[in-house]
Amino acid sequence: MTPNPAYNLPNALSFIRIVSIPLLIVLTTSPGRLTGLMAAVVFGLASLTDFLDGYLARRMNRVTVLGRFLDPVADKLLVSAALIMLVSLDRAAAWVVFVIIGREIAVTGLRAAAAAAASGKVIDAGIWGKIKTACQIVAILSLLLHYPYFGYDMHFLGTVFLYAALGLTVLSGWFYFKEYWAVISRSGGGAPQAKEG
Repeated sequence: MTPNPAYNLPNALSFIRIVSIPLLIVLTTSPGRLTGLMAAVVFGLASLTDFLDGYLARRMNRVTVLGRFLDPVADKLLVSAALIMLVSLDRAAAWVVFVIIGREIAVTGLRAAAAAAASGKVIDAGIWGKIKTACQIVAILSLLLHYPYFGYDMHFLGTVFLYAALGLTVLSGWFYFKEYWAVISRSGGGAPQAKEG
């Protein structure tokens, strides 16, 4: 019996990212220094799988339709869950989280529309999208830790990176939509297949 190509290590890592979300939520519903540290470890390890699954999928030639769908969904679910829980802990402003999550939903919807058109054109995530993602991860990790470590105010550090991520979210989103519509104009109305970031 031929094994299903969808069942591979990169896709398993994406599933692990999704499965880690309930544990992250449980840890953040009991705020404290130890649970905050544990939540940061869970989020950090889950975020690491985001880099690994894409790398392994390309290295092992295991890029699948399921993986292309699962990877960005797992990313958005993990980040959104962490940000929402930070709002509930009063460590992040609700409006900031709304803008960040709203942008992710909008770009994901655009990506789905582009994939449905299947014209074969690709819009790269771009450097700003990658820096945005890095800032989000640092911000969430710092805000989950919250308490001072080694003389550093983790809450202040997290807040700085969160607002940096907010600015980059708007900036990268603007560039993404601008390039998307530019490609549509050049192609005579056909939607490109977008790559999210």
